[in-house]
Amino acid sequence: MAKNEEAVKNDMFGFGEENTAYAQYFIGKSYLNGLVPAKDDVTVGVANVNFEPGCRNNWHIHHDGYQIIMCTAGEGWYQIEGQPAQKMHPGDVAVFHDGVKHWHGATKDSWFSHVAIGAGSTEWLEPVDDEAYGKLAD
Repeated sequence: MAKNEEAVKNDMFGFGEENTAYAQYFIGKSYLNGLVPAKDDVTVGVANVNFEPGCRNNWHIHHDGYQIIMCTAGEGWYQIEGQPAQKMHPGDVAVFHDGVKHWHGATKDSWFSHVAIGAGSTEWLEPVDDEAYGKLAD
């Protein structure tokens, strides 16, 4: 069993189903459990997103909104363009403001779970460079 696999798969917010709808924007497999879908009367979406070791999403930007991620299990990374990557552990929170290019995902050797809270639309961009990701120190 990979590092933190049991903690992520038994996370209090539920593991979810394989994230096939957004698989084109991820390297590796992720799993999604929608907690609060954004609807006309609620403009904020909330989901539990789980990443297998080495999985990360592409660079992306949120428009007319924001994203907050809260690590609930495992270990992961997030990076804002032009800044060094930051490691996340359970209890860590990252905020991505409107228009800020960023990515997030698991470390190379650990499962990672975060609750994502977001509003607005997402512009998906290029994948995170394998070489740059490979240099991140777990």
